[in-house]
Amino acid sequence: MAYDEFLADRIRKILSERHISFTEIKMMGGLCFKVKDKMLCGIHLDKKYGDSLLMARIGTEAYAIVMHKECCLPMDFTGRPMKGYAFITPDGFDTDKDLSFWIQLCLDYNPMAKASRKSNKS
Repeated sequence: MAYDEFLADRIRKILSERHISFTEIKMMGGLCFKVKDKMLCGIHLDKKYGDSLLMARIGTEAYAIVMHKECCLPMDFTGRPMKGYAFITPDGFDTDKDLSFWIQLCLDYNPMAKASRKSNKS
């Protein structure tokens, strides 16, 4: 089973309606959306959870505010949570209004986020 294509289309629609230039990268069985060469959000098929989760790069300040929500989980691929990143369960992005909320948090943080280092692969 692959990531949720319907969710990917919903994210594309929100970004397009806001005239946000973005790119997509398939990685780790999921899909990553980038704005200004920085990860914005993504879709991750979580085998433990059994469904696609929204990966949200929201920064540590927003993270501290929203982590009390039942739909928020720490983003931990390796067993150690990544600072400023959260997984959002499907209940948290069920409606377009809910998904827009998370995408906006990601967009608000994006200008402050650091870009990944470019690899020197030849």
